[in-house]
Amino acid sequence: MFRVEGGAIVAGTLERPIPRNEFLCTTEEFGDFELKLKFKVLGEGANAGVQFRSQRIPNHHEVKGYQADLGDGWWGSLYDESRRNRVLAAADKGLIKRILKRDDWNDYAIRCQGRHIQLSINGQQTVDYTEPDEAIEQRGLIGLQIHGGKPSEAWYKDISIRKL
Repeated sequence: MFRVEGGAIVAGTLERPIPRNEFLCTTEEFGDFELKLKFKVLGEGANAGVQFRSQRIPNHHEVKGYQADLGDGWWGSLYDESRRNRVLAAADKGLIKRILKRDDWNDYAIRCQGRHIQLSINGQQTVDYTEPDEAIEQRGLIGLQIHGGKPSEAWYKDISIRKL
C-alpha cells in the first residue's frame, strides 16, 4: 500500500478502492517533538493523516493515537484514531479554504510538548490543543496513513523530526 515515487512516500492508489486503513510507522517512539513534512492528497473523497504518539493495536492493522488529519472536512484537525474515535479539535473551515492548495504540495507542522499539541498547515496554525486526560499516553510512534475507501493517494515528502 506504500511505495516511493519521485522522492516521496506514496500511500494508496488511484486505480482501485483502498480496502482498509493502512499505516507506515516509525519503530522509534517520540514524546516531545516538532515534525515537519510536505503532503498532497489526490482522489475524490480522499482521507489520510499523520499519526503521532500512537501505538499499534496488537494483531490488527490499525493504530491508536492522535492524528493530524487530511481530507475534505478534516484538513488540519486533530482526531483521536481508534481510541476515543472523535475530533478533539477542528480546524476553522474558512481558514482551510484560504490556505490549502488542493491537489498540490502543502506544509504540515506538528508540535508536541508535554500535553500541548499544535498543528499548522502552510504556516497557519489550525489547532492549539492541550490534552485534559492525564491517562492518555504522551509518547508513541509516528505514522503515515491512507484511509480505506475510494481510490486515493496520499503523498508525503521532506519529512523531518526534531526532538524537543
